[in-house]
Amino acid sequence: MNRSIIIAIVIAVVVVGWIASGQFASLSDTSSGDASAAINENAVNDKTESPKENVMGVRVSTFIAQPRQQEVIVHGKTEAFRAVELKAEIAGRVAKVYVDDGDRVKVGDPIVSFDVKDNKAKLAEAEALVRQREIEHKASKSLNKKGFSADTTLAGTQAQLDSAKAQVLAMRIRLQDLVINAPFNGYIEERVAEVGDFVKDGNPIATIVQSDPLLVTGQISELQVGNIEVGGEGTATLVTGEKVSGKIKYIGNTADPATRTFRVELEVPNKDYKLRNGVTSEIVFKTKSIMAHLLSPAFLTLNDKGVLGLRAVGGDDIVDFYPVKIHADTPEGMWVGGLPETVNLIVVGQDFVREGDHVKADMYTAEANK
Repeated sequence: MNRSIIIAIVIAVVVVGWIASGQFASLSDTSSGDASAAINENAVNDKTESPKENVMGVRVSTFIAQPRQQEVIVHGKTEAFRAVELKAEIAGRVAKVYVDDGDRVKVGDPIVSFDVKDNKAKLAEAEALVRQREIEHKASKSLNKKGFSADTTLAGTQAQLDSAKAQVLAMRIRLQDLVINAPFNGYIEERVAEVGDFVKDGNPIATIVQSDPLLVTGQISELQVGNIEVGGEGTATLVTGEKVSGKIKYIGNTADPATRTFRVELEVPNKDYKLRNGVTSEIVFKTKSIMAHLLSPAFLTLNDKGVLGLRAVGGDDIVDFYPVKIHADTPEGMWVGGLPETVNLIVVGQDFVREGDHVKADMYTAEANK
């Protein structure tokens, strides 16, 4: 092969290679440009689209405050309205007993009587002396009018007559003291005197108890004593099952130094004496009315500081947190205070949101109070 042909072949190969390399570069440049354009276009699109906010959905119910009468609970016991230990006023031997333990008596009924002995004879003697002194005084008065007797003599006979009358009165009182009578309606808790006993002055005879009305007493704290007043209503539930109502009879003015509590007495009827003394009781006193919300305790939650309260949805669907005070826990629900009069409480999802969160509220009427 001659030299010219070889040179022509080499030139052809070089030309073909050069043309081929240009096509690949063009293709590469085109691909790179398309990719860059796509990236730039996506970047522009990303800049124009705003990121979506993650909004929590919750259920809310509308609750309206209702008037509720507050209650103060006190633990105590039943007590007799009064109990008196009857004692002998004079010394003597018991002649007769009229009652036994547990008997009911009315005011003036005899309990026991002592041996009269010579007391009636002494009374008759004193009455005879009165009659004599009356005759003497009458005669002295007649003589004094006629001028035959001095005024001092008349005054002396008057004094003697008064003294004789005083002796009669003393003997009659003594005879009355020989019979011990019931000072009020009640029942005999214990009679210690028996027939034949010699009782000295001041010795006990019997204990009489009045338990109609009955008192239910307890100790109320110094924080709550200002919420009740004499004449206020109360209800007592006895450990034996009875439930009675009455009015406050007494509130102490001086606190127990050990407990800082005040004595309070609730007076309740006990006509048939069915209620006994010393029975453990729970007293519920009615106090002033307040506005509160009745709701399920399941709605309560804690904030980040551990404060008990409720979460609600306010304006612009923003979560609010309200610390609450529990007034009472009843079978119907829990009464709480510290909320606005009308409030939209979160009843589902309250534990998944925080104060200040933006939420999507779904009104839920099934749990709303009526």
